[in-house]
Amino acid sequence: MARHGGRGWNSKLIGAALGVTLLAVGASAWTAQAGTAAPKAAAPVAQKVKPVGITIAHASDAGARGVNITIDDGPDPNWTPQVLDLLREYGVKATFCMVGTQAQAHPDLVKKVVAAGHRLCDHTVSHDTSMDKKSEAYQSQQILDAERMIIEASGGVRPMYYRAPGGAFTPYSRKLAASHGMRPLGWNVDTKDFERPGADAIVATVERELHEGPTILFHDAGGERSQTVEALRRILPELKQQGYVFGFPVR
Repeated sequence: MARHGGRGWNSKLIGAALGVTLLAVGASAWTAQAGTAAPKAAAPVAQKVKPVGITIAHASDAGARGVNITIDDGPDPNWTPQVLDLLREYGVKATFCMVGTQAQAHPDLVKKVVAAGHRLCDHTVSHDTSMDKKSEAYQSQQILDAERMIIEASGGVRPMYYRAPGGAFTPYSRKLAASHGMRPLGWNVDTKDFERPGADAIVATVERELHEGPTILFHDAGGERSQTVEALRRILPELKQQGYVFGFPVR
């Protein structure tokens, strides 16, 4: 997603991650007190990694009239199902850029996204839009831990792309992601739906800026997303009527 502030999104994610850690610690202590070893869950069998290009992808595999719908920050138990319903209604496939802690918290939704034929994208663990100013060790942790969380939540399906929060890519992060089979993914049209400007404004942004390129950025988490849902309800059939074809970002 684009860089922006004031939503408290990072703090929510950090809090969620801390909650998961505390739960894990508590469970371990209970097991030790009980005198039994905790059973190890079988790790999902991941697909074989094939390195991809390190340049930031914007083009569509659907050709000159192709459009890529990309959905960031989820999954969210309220908004993601509504987005999935709309995509199914209009026969559209999309790319879901998932935050690691959100995927870990809602594996059922990750599996529904995969089952519907959509693609997964790594959007880091804690959505730090300043990670391009952090150490390589920090960038690696953010990308690879999120990758692991998404693979586990999906039951073994790997993310095919990596989108840096706020576009905070670095040469290192692009190379690392590509070596794990995740093509760095940008966008051409930032709907700024996270600012909640109204469904009319979101639709108008797509209509005005789509000529700049095929990859459109929406959000299904990080806040109240009814305007996004309504905008998608209007823009998906409109683009179809105009002869656009929905595809995926190139890899």
